[in-house]
Amino acid sequence: MIQWQLKTFSALTAAELYSIMRIRQEVFIVEQTCPYLDADGKDIYSHHLLGYEENELAAYSRLVPPKISYDEVSIGRVVTAIKFRRKKFGKLLMQQSIEEIEKLYGKVPIRIGAQAYLKNFYEGFGFVDLNEPYLEDGIPHLIMLRSAE
Repeated sequence: MIQWQLKTFSALTAAELYSIMRIRQEVFIVEQTCPYLDADGKDIYSHHLLGYEENELAAYSRLVPPKISYDEVSIGRVVTAIKFRRKKFGKLLMQQSIEEIEKLYGKVPIRIGAQAYLKNFYEGFGFVDLNEPYLEDGIPHLIMLRSAE
């Protein structure tokens, strides 16, 4: 069973930060063959949601406060480690991310920049596509918004 931890940047240990950077690089840079600057300066302002399975980082997301990425709160760097993908941790991760945002900020709108192929996945959480796909780092993306409920 997955165990969740929510931490500010300053509360992360060096080992936790290493695990976060590793999982993000394994998926977004190596697997998706997309060289980009992952250390974008937003981590220090964000909350970090870590999901552990048997003491190994299995799922992660970054909860970005308003006025950093967008006017609204945002969920970013949503990732499940390759070896845990068949366990449907992505759905659990998004549910937990939304719950943690509601604890931190109340029921507020959430804006994301989602990879276009995941449109249906995010629609399942109430996100609505706001635009035509755009390229970010060579990958089609959509701006999606979940209204405050």
